[in-house]
Amino acid sequence: MSRAIRRIYVEDEVADHPRTARIVSRFPRAEVISCGRYGEVFNRRGQDFRLQKRRPALILARKHRGRVLETPAGYGIGGERNYYFSHMLNCVYDCRYCFLQGMFRSANYVLFVNYEDFLDDIDATLARVGESWFFSGYDCDSLAFEPITRFADTFLPFFAERPRAWLELRTKSVQARALTEREPIPNCVVAFSFTPEAVHGELERGVPSVRRRIEVAADLQRRGWKIGLRFDPLLHTESYRADYGELFEQVFAAVDPRALHSISLGVFRLPKSYFERAWRLYPEEPLFAGPQSEHDGMISLPARDERDLFDFCRDQLGRWVSSEVFHLCSAPASR
Repeated sequence: MSRAIRRIYVEDEVADHPRTARIVSRFPRAEVISCGRYGEVFNRRGQDFRLQKRRPALILARKHRGRVLETPAGYGIGGERNYYFSHMLNCVYDCRYCFLQGMFRSANYVLFVNYEDFLDDIDATLARVGESWFFSGYDCDSLAFEPITRFADTFLPFFAERPRAWLELRTKSVQARALTEREPIPNCVVAFSFTPEAVHGELERGVPSVRRRIEVAADLQRRGWKIGLRFDPLLHTESYRADYGELFEQVFAAVDPRALHSISLGVFRLPKSYFERAWRLYPEEPLFAGPQSEHDGMISLPARDERDLFDFCRDQLGRWVSSEVFHLCSAPASR
């Protein structure tokens, strides 16, 4: 990972931040460039997301506002009050179905180093509305960059002292040291995202193998961590019945279904503008060229394919778990 970062942009405002100094020191060969605001680099026109994804730069910045936001409708796992916060923008992985490639102009990573301000805003939210869920893996992978960010190392002790605040860490990563080196936190759910092996090989560049992620999820479960499974997005292929059937067999050969916290299911869907931008990036990608339907500004599978796929996966999962742990996600999918 350290060899991949060759250029680091540092906002002037965080140049003297201790977290900035620690992170920059991890990349002694990187070119360090000052900037006034991260948007000058991240939001500028004419960027090539596809080209940048081969070797992204890292941008260290301060998040000034909008640190804790209400989740989009349909994003949650049963809580009444749901919020998300993004200490990072963009993901270290390269999944063709990810909505981030349609939302951002840049593939560079933005890391907001002012963690303490996020924590203050979470406290303020709890004081205002009471018990709430906080999702950390919406605009990034919660754990994939952990050796650099030490995000979990900072946030887990905070949540451990606030039982009314529930934290979901959503990930495709196997970076679990921040979890295995501490006692499990009862109000934290580690949610692993999965697609079948065939989909993983075709559409999830850089993502650890399905087998390895299952091993890590099972190990954390044995250690007492609450584990969630995220089959999102569900992707329709000619062999989806065999592919998803095999995936569920793999998962439940290692993960105890009786101890699962939650399972969420969601079919492939993107806002139309995101879909069109992703299609322009990868016009040769069959995922974007196949049959699609549009409804309320969202691009998704044709209704019949969507229903057949969802019903099959729900029914298959019903062999192992009760319906109480199922949650339907209808927000744009990335992780």
